[in-house]
Amino acid sequence: MMRNEQALFDINNLEVSFRVFRGTLPVLDRANISVFQGEKVGLVGETGCGKSITMKATIGILPMPPAEIPHGEIRLHGKDILSLRGEQLRNARGQISLIPQDPGASLNPVFKIGTQIIDAIRYSSSGKGLNKRQMRSRAIEILKEVGLPDPERNLSCYPIQLSGGMKQRVLIAMALVTDPVLLIADEPTTALDVTIEDQILSLMRDAVDRRNLSILIITHNLGLVREFTDRLYIMYAGQVVEEASTKELFRNPLHPYSHGLIDSVPKLTGEGIAEGIPGMVPDYLDLPPGCRFAPRCAHAMEICSNTPMMSQQGEGRRVACFLHGQEIREERGQHA
Repeated sequence: MMRNEQALFDINNLEVSFRVFRGTLPVLDRANISVFQGEKVGLVGETGCGKSITMKATIGILPMPPAEIPHGEIRLHGKDILSLRGEQLRNARGQISLIPQDPGASLNPVFKIGTQIIDAIRYSSSGKGLNKRQMRSRAIEILKEVGLPDPERNLSCYPIQLSGGMKQRVLIAMALVTDPVLLIADEPTTALDVTIEDQILSLMRDAVDRRNLSILIITHNLGLVREFTDRLYIMYAGQVVEEASTKELFRNPLHPYSHGLIDSVPKLTGEGIAEGIPGMVPDYLDLPPGCRFAPRCAHAMEICSNTPMMSQQGEGRRVACFLHGQEIREERGQHA
C-alpha cells in the first residue's frame, strides 16, 4: 500500500517451510503483509492456505523444528522480531496479543478465570510494579470493559461454568489487558452462534477504535471481513495473491481466486446457487510450477507455469496474476 508513514507491523518476504519425513514443505512463499496504526486488516483464504502459519510465525509459537524460516522479516515499529533475543524479544512479543479461535480450548480448564487473567497481567509490561490487589482490580476493570456481567463473581468461575460467548469475552479481555499495539484475531467467531458472533464483532470494533489499536483478522469468513476490515490480503497456498481495500476488492476482485471466493458466498437474493471453486489446495510436497492456483483457474495460460510478480494496479492495490500484465518472478534455487 502506498503510504508515507512507516507500517506499525510489516511482514516482508516471509518464507516458512517444514521438514517432514517425505521431504520439505515450502508453505509460506515470500508473504508480504503490512498493518498501519489504527488499521483493521483481513487475511483471507481457504483452510490450508497458510493463514495460521503466518499468525504462529508472527507471535513465535511455530515449533522449530520441524518449522524453519529460511528468509524474511517480521517487523514491529521497524524492528525485525526474528533478529531479537532475550528481553528485547519478550518486549516486542508483548506488544502483540492473540485472540484465538476456540474459546473452549484456549482457556485452561483447571484454573479459575481470575487466575488466568491475573497471570496475563503479571507477566506483561503493564503489570510491572502492581501488587495482587491492583492486578485483581485491573482484571475486574478489563472484564467490565468487554461487557462480561458480574465480573467480580466470574473471576472465581472455571471456564466450564461460562458460555461460549462469555469465554470469548474473557479471551478478548486477556488480549487487551496487556496493552498491546497489535491484535491478531484467528477466526475469532468460528465457534460462536450467529447472534453471539455479532456481539463479539461489535465488542472488538469498539475496543480497537477506543484504543486506536491495529488488528489483523485471519479468517475464511468473507462476511466478517466485509463488515469489519479496511483492507484485505488474499492468500492462496502460502502466497499472497491480491491486496486491496475491502470495498474495492468486493466491488472488483482482480485475481481469479479472489473472484472465486466472492462468488462462492450464497446470496440472499437467491440469484442461483453458489458453485464454489473446483479442486483443492495443492499438496505442498507436489506444488504445481509457477502460479499455485493455475490448476484450478479457468483463465490459466501457458505463461502461468511461471510465477507472477505482485504488481501495482492503482493506489493501494496489488495483484499477482498474468491476466494483469505481471512480469515473471525470479525464483530462488530452493523453489526452482
